[in-house]
Amino acid sequence: MNILHKFKETAVSVLPVMAIVFLLGLTIVPLEPLLLLRFFISGVLLIIGLTIFLLGVDLGIQPMGERCGAALTKKKSLLLLLVVAFIIGFIVTAAEPDIQVFGDQVRSVFPFVNKTSFTFVIAGGVGIFIMLGLLRTVTNLSLKWTLFISYTILFVVAFFASDAFIAIGFDSGGATTGPMTVPFIMALGLGVSSVRAGKDDNSFGLTGVSSVGPVLAVLIYAIVVNGAGFGAGGPSADSGTANALSVAPELVEGLQFASISAIILSALHESLTSIAPLFGLFIIFQIFLLKMTARQVIRMLIGFAYSFIGLTVFLAGVYGGFMQTGKVLGESFGALAFTKGGVWMFLLILTSVLLGAIIVCAEPAVWCLSEQVETVSGGTIKRKMLLVFLSIGTSIAIGLAMWRAIAGFNIKLILVPGYIISMLLMLFCPELFTGIAFDSGGVASGPLTSTFVLSFALGAANSSSGSNDSFGVIALVAMMPLIAIQIMGIVYKIKTSKNQKQGGQSV
Repeated sequence: MNILHKFKETAVSVLPVMAIVFLLGLTIVPLEPLLLLRFFISGVLLIIGLTIFLLGVDLGIQPMGERCGAALTKKKSLLLLLVVAFIIGFIVTAAEPDIQVFGDQVRSVFPFVNKTSFTFVIAGGVGIFIMLGLLRTVTNLSLKWTLFISYTILFVVAFFASDAFIAIGFDSGGATTGPMTVPFIMALGLGVSSVRAGKDDNSFGLTGVSSVGPVLAVLIYAIVVNGAGFGAGGPSADSGTANALSVAPELVEGLQFASISAIILSALHESLTSIAPLFGLFIIFQIFLLKMTARQVIRMLIGFAYSFIGLTVFLAGVYGGFMQTGKVLGESFGALAFTKGGVWMFLLILTSVLLGAIIVCAEPAVWCLSEQVETVSGGTIKRKMLLVFLSIGTSIAIGLAMWRAIAGFNIKLILVPGYIISMLLMLFCPELFTGIAFDSGGVASGPLTSTFVLSFALGAANSSSGSNDSFGVIALVAMMPLIAIQIMGIVYKIKTSKNQKQGGQSV
């Protein structure tokens, strides 16, 4: 796919979000002209940055992951594969900027939490479950049974964890899926699958399995330290969610009215922090494992450079105006809805649903997943159809999150039934689609969702007489694609079966 085609498709994904914001900002929720100008410039940067980033992933990140997975599998040492998988998962997660910020916010609510220990717990959880995911691929274990057993253990542990850490635990699963790490993890799984299994159907699901790790690790951590910080005098679930919700917005709180240079420096720092671990692994793998030709190395280096530049421009757009506009728009719209109620409250939820449906299509990792799905399936699973179902799932998640922000009910009332439905759908869904669904849950909660949409939800919730019960947005966004994509798989299965029967009758 050439760069002009990528530019066209990324523009189609971002422009509808801009159109909705401008429509609201110029009519029922007036925004300052300067803010709208910054938002417009930021939108252009998002389109340009996402285009360059995806080009870099095609040239560098994805080929590196596939080559590493294939090369490690050809060594025929299961121990080596698993040890390297753990190291990869641990390093890239510990260096993820969102995890560092997430640790700061959890500590701000629960002072007894040690940030370094908390970070290592999450990173260890990711590393262990990447090992589990690759072990499943190598031994051809059932993905459905792997996920069912993993989530059963997860909810058993959650039963003993404090309510205050439930949403934090599930949000941690979304915080680990960064725009650099997800394409690499997906490609790693594809590389291992292509060599060991002899087919690509077994390549999906690694991101979904690895997303269980941080949630389980955080909940176990919460149980271990339960006596130190919880109890009658400890923070409640509601007070915990009030501050922890602002993980993403507070990441750049000081940048909202900062200079251009400060925004660029912040974007450069986060991009460098995200790409450095993968680049370091590339050097190590090239010396000891891959041993590619000079031409192949140059192509990879160009890919890394494009990814770095693209991600920097993308984040500059997010921090330069997109996130600030989301928060201001949410506050203004929320104040209007909670003051007038009725139709305005409905419009607030409807706007959240529309934003959720559209903005997920602009997530970098979503693009990588959808392209891989279309490629691996030989075009039988259309990317547009995948994006449609993913958009539906995300829109419902954002709508539920906004409803919860208004009503203030316990997030477990959504999470528990949601995951039960996800497990039941596995009985009827083809395994390929189950893998895609659980991978989609990990990639949907990317930098745009965790900044613009979360800022919008935070702003609206803050307007509700101090109600901040919208924590768990990322947890819901990570859950709903599991249902939506598996329903897509069941529909696909029914249609395929009908076509085969009609073909047999005609013969």
